[in-house]
Amino acid sequence: MASSLPGHRDLPASRYDLTNYWGRVRHSMDISDPSTLFTSSTSLENSKQLITRYKTGEIQSMNDELWQAKKTVDSTLHPDTGKPVILPFRMSSFVLSNLIVTAGMLQPGLSTWGTVGWQVTNQSLNVAINASNANKSSPLTTRMLATSYALAVGASCGVALGLNAVLPRLRRLSAPARATLGRLVPFAAVASAGALNVFLMRSQELKTGIDVYPVRRAGDDGKGEQQSLGKSKKAARLAVGETALSRVFNSTPVMVVPALILARLEQQRWLRTRPRLVLPVNLGLILTTSIFALPLALAVFPQRQRMSVDRLEGFLKDKAGEGREVEFNRGI
Repeated sequence: MASSLPGHRDLPASRYDLTNYWGRVRHSMDISDPSTLFTSSTSLENSKQLITRYKTGEIQSMNDELWQAKKTVDSTLHPDTGKPVILPFRMSSFVLSNLIVTAGMLQPGLSTWGTVGWQVTNQSLNVAINASNANKSSPLTTRMLATSYALAVGASCGVALGLNAVLPRLRRLSAPARATLGRLVPFAAVASAGALNVFLMRSQELKTGIDVYPVRRAGDDGKGEQQSLGKSKKAARLAVGETALSRVFNSTPVMVVPALILARLEQQRWLRTRPRLVLPVNLGLILTTSIFALPLALAVFPQRQRMSVDRLEGFLKDKAGEGREVEFNRGI
């Protein structure tokens, strides 16, 4: 993100109002815009130089070119390291990276091995996205990464296989009702394991805390790099918790809406007589829902979250001063 680039001036967080939900939705649409995936290294460098010129005072005010440069940098660089996030694991690639995996999990009539295979694939992708976008002030070791991955895969497969085994025994429900609930099994597995995945992958942050920074007041001159006040476990709990909830919010429409619509369409004669159309129809439903759902989910919580110092550990109150606010990178 632009915040990782050098300079004594703070770049405006967004051209939209991030204090309200719809402003964050419009901002999230910029971050998740797939067109930024085609940004060349030359274009990225030009964008970084343009932003640096603003932050060092060479350019005095924001303009359309600067806003475009910020969009490019924010969707490409990690806010803590300043390095490009690996392309398939960027938020701008989230919809495309998850399209095939989601379609696989939502296939009607999956076998046990098919269920396990797609859940393993999905959790592997989740681990990669979580690790690539997590707050880097508390990095994960290889051992912690492997342990978190194994537990997430076990939880995901356990929920999916367990629900698939229980549903046929619900005799009080009609066959159509059981079939509908069966379509929602992947959602239950993804939502529960996805939230658990975030907590497992970022468990080190919960143990050691994450860096928090003072929020500059309106009268501050904005000069100098912001220095971390220290690591806060309370800020880490808020950051990780909000990210886990965001994953649930994101998976809800993507895993529920296409599954229910497809179940209804499969009752139509035109699709029953053309079974080869089931896969492209499924992909289309997932793609359309994902495009609209991702910005809505990302916008639920601010990316740069703020907290009152009074809610943090005592030593941070002494450093920041009573009544002030701190901010931190929530992670994605």
